[in-house]
Amino acid sequence: MQYERYDFTYMADDGLEYIFKSNGPNGEIDLIVQFTETRNPKVFNLSFGNLLANGDVDDMVKNKNQDRNKVLATVAMAAIDFLSKYPEIALTFSGSTKARTRLYRMAITANLESLREDFDLRGLTNYRDYKFIKIFSAGVNYDGFLIQKKL
Repeated sequence: MQYERYDFTYMADDGLEYIFKSNGPNGEIDLIVQFTETRNPKVFNLSFGNLLANGDVDDMVKNKNQDRNKVLATVAMAAIDFLSKYPEIALTFSGSTKARTRLYRMAITANLESLREDFDLRGLTNYRDYKFIKIFSAGVNYDGFLIQKKL
């Protein structure tokens, strides 16, 4: 994946937080990528959004800074760096809206061949009280994703 991306302005030593600035027509906006442990210590959740002045994160805002692909490439780089530090950990993520989850699916699909060289990719679907994990397939709608470095 060779996409233009932002430099990180902060990277936590433990790899759990990465901060960078989006730059576009609406100015510089601080964005944060965070990795948090789930109930399963072998699975972490990836989340990102605007870093607010009070330290909170807003993952619902639309920045309209015309740099979506650069932002997604930067988030992907944070995930790749995290997984290189913790190769035994799997990452799960989904969008804060169905449209964002679809955007992530399209980004994965566009890079599927190169991603599959180094990562196992799964799609997550929910049906009533059940959750299903399937090998990622292009063109299938998922409720979320699971990615792990191939060992």
